[in-house]
Amino acid sequence: MPNYPGISSEAFRHPLDLQAEQTLRSVPGFDLIARKFVEFIYERPQQIYLLGNSIQVGPRQYATIYGIFRECLRDLDIYPEPALFISQTPWANAYSLGQDRPQVILSAGILDLLTEAEIRTVIAHELGHIKCGHTTLIQMGLWAISAVTFIGELTLGLGVLFSRGVILAFYEWRRRAELSADRAALLVTDDLKLVLQTMMKLAGGSSKYIRECNLDEFIQQSDQYQELDTDALNQVYKFLLYNGDLNSPITHPFAVERVRYLQEWAASEEYRQIRQGNYRRAGAEGSVNVAVESPNPEAEALRRELEELQREIERIKSQSRED
Repeated sequence: MPNYPGISSEAFRHPLDLQAEQTLRSVPGFDLIARKFVEFIYERPQQIYLLGNSIQVGPRQYATIYGIFRECLRDLDIYPEPALFISQTPWANAYSLGQDRPQVILSAGILDLLTEAEIRTVIAHELGHIKCGHTTLIQMGLWAISAVTFIGELTLGLGVLFSRGVILAFYEWRRRAELSADRAALLVTDDLKLVLQTMMKLAGGSSKYIRECNLDEFIQQSDQYQELDTDALNQVYKFLLYNGDLNSPITHPFAVERVRYLQEWAASEEYRQIRQGNYRRAGAEGSVNVAVESPNPEAEALRRELEELQREIERIKSQSRED
């Protein structure tokens, strides 16, 4: 398997991902506040939950999966080692979270549906999110949107209307971030067919009937989807499908869209140069080795306000249920 010593996430991040994230991070002090937010509001509670309700993978627990995980960490030059958990859910799913205590979570459904090579693809994809620093934005954005939506319900929807543009911008970035993680999966596997096959199986694969699935047909389906853009009305429908319901937005690009983006990158000179070892190196940038900053009084004050707001929201929710 290929490996990329010292690689920076900037070497493979999709330009659409970078552009959208720069907009979100343009708020002064956002990075510091985001890290504090995740540590106190999400990261610690999630760690406790996973330790209490999932299986932590290690040398004597899912040893095969742990070996694959360690190889992916080496290939993407990620250190220190994040935690890996297997969650007992039947649907095929995976996600990553945390910054100071990063974690990757695979569902048991992933293990039952995919081959070991395809599991490697999924793990590399999730580690790509960690490498690119996506997890902080994802968690902070999800919490903020949940809070704004709830507050909006208490103010006759005015809060939701006011924040609609921000929510749309966040989910647009969220979807674009997947394109960078897909690139990480391709770098680790160096097998475009394998990554596309994994996408197909996650889109609608069945363990029982997988032999009746055809990757070439799925790629043709991707081409057909792109041809829909020749009709302007179809483009409107696509936008509404992604953004029409802010209470249940689509967080990932459609699988057939990801197929096209990854095919284009696999055929690019940029990808060829990275494979030859000509890529941007930036020390620990993009890894999970995050520098510790000195305490910031303003950030600490904001953290306390966020905690107080969270408690108030929970109190109101509890009171509403009792009424």
